[in-house]
Amino acid sequence: MQSFIPIIIVVLIVGLGIWLKSRRGKKPIKGKGYGILVPLAVMLVGVPLGLYQLMHIPGKTFHMPAVWELLIAILLGVIFGVVMLTQTEYERREDGLIYPKPNRNLKYILIAIVAIRLLLTQYFKSIDVVEFSVLMMCMGALYVGIWRIGSYIKFTKTVSSHVAQRI
Repeated sequence: MQSFIPIIIVVLIVGLGIWLKSRRGKKPIKGKGYGILVPLAVMLVGVPLGLYQLMHIPGKTFHMPAVWELLIAILLGVIFGVVMLTQTEYERREDGLIYPKPNRNLKYILIAIVAIRLLLTQYFKSIDVVEFSVLMMCMGALYVGIWRIGSYIKFTKTVSSHVAQRI
């Protein structure tokens, strides 16, 4: 029973993420779109805090993962970020506001990313928890960073294209 608890928590978090993402498409993006960058700001605070906590676990020595493991985490982070970015689009509707375009594939992509991360967890069970945590933080920070910064750039292009059309 205890081995199912983390899986149940992951399923609930993924379900909540998909549900929130599907609801968010019905609301316009407010202001200058800085809300798109909020997850990146959370990561900028959370990753260093998490690394600090990992460095100070009593009785454990902190050491970075091997270079090849970091390169794989970086590569996966870039791939996940680019895939998420290609699936993110914005549109200006009749009311003049900018909305995220509905995307039927996004929920499947999110599920695939979580499934790949779970499979990697099973594959890397042999490495140290600290090393694995560093790898997952690196991968997550990269794909959230690429996705959100790219999404913000797409949003600003949508805003500027409307301004150019008005002139």
